Amino acid sequence: MKTRFILIQTSHAGNVGAAARAMKTMGFDDLVLVAPRWANVLRREETIQRASGALDVLEKCRIVDTLDEALDGISHLCATAMTPRDFGPPTTTPREHFELLSKAQHSAQVEPGLQAHLAGQTGVGFLFGSERFGMRNEDVYRCNVCLSIPSNPQFGSLNIGAALQVIAYEWRLALGGFGVQPTVPRPARADMAQVSGMLNHLEQALVALKFLDPASPKKLMPRLNQLFNRAALEEEEIHILRGIAKSILQRSQAKSAPVAGDSLSG
Repeated sequence: MKTRFILIQTSHAGNVGAAARAMKTMGFDDLVLVAPRWANVLRREETIQRASGALDVLEKCRIVDTLDEALDGISHLCATAMTPRDFGPPTTTPREHFELLSKAQHSAQVEPGLQAHLAGQTGVGFLFGSERFGMRNEDVYRCNVCLSIPSNPQFGSLNIGAALQVIAYEWRLALGGFGVQPTVPRPARADMAQVSGMLNHLEQALVALKFLDPASPKKLMPRLNQLFNRAALEEEEIHILRGIAKSILQRSQAKSAPVAGDSLSG
C-alpha cells in the first residue's frame, strides 16, 4: 500500500533530516513537505547531517505549497496529535487503528460501513503539524482518524522525528514487518580430542606453577574437565588456553635454567 509522510510548515531543518532517517529505517521513502520555513531545507547542512545517510529519501522528497497538493493519491489520511479535539475524527492509538486497517484489508469482521471505506484504500498518509503550533484544527478535520501515541500524561510531547519513528514502526509491523537479521554463525565447537589436549597442556602448566601436586591431584583436573565441557569451548578459545599454558611453561623453564657463571670455582 502506498504510504506517505507529510510534514506541514516544518520550522527546524534538522527535523526534516530526522524524519527521512526514521522513514528509511522502516522502509518508507515518500516524504512531502508543505510550505516549510526554509525553501532550501533539503540542502541545508543540518538536514543532511540529521538524515544520517538517508539521502535518497531527501532526494525523492517533494516540497509543495498546499496540503491539497500533498494528498494526491492518498485515500486514507491520519492526523498525528496528542491533544484530543471536541470535534473531528475519532482519536485512537496507532496500533489499534492499524490493526483495524489490516483486518479490513483481509476482509475480517468490522463494521460494514467502515469495512467498505478501509478495504478500498490505496494510499495512506500520515500528517504531522508544525513544531510551533502543532496540528491546525482545519487540517485535523480533513483526516479520517487522529492517531495519539500513548505516552506519559505529564510529559507526552514528542519531537517530530521521534513521533514519526513510532508511527512508521507501528505501520511497518501492521504491513508485516521485517524479519530479524540472522545472527552470525558461531565458530566451530572444539571436539573432545581438542579439549583433552588442552587439559593435558594446562595440567603441565599447573604443575609447573606448583598449583597442582601430581602426587596428590585430588579431583582438580576432572572438575576442570567438567567446567570446560559446560562452557562448550570453541576452537579459538582452545587456542587461547593452550597459549596461556605454553607461556606459563616457558616462563617456568626460563626461571629454572642455570645462569652462566653461577658455578663456584675452587
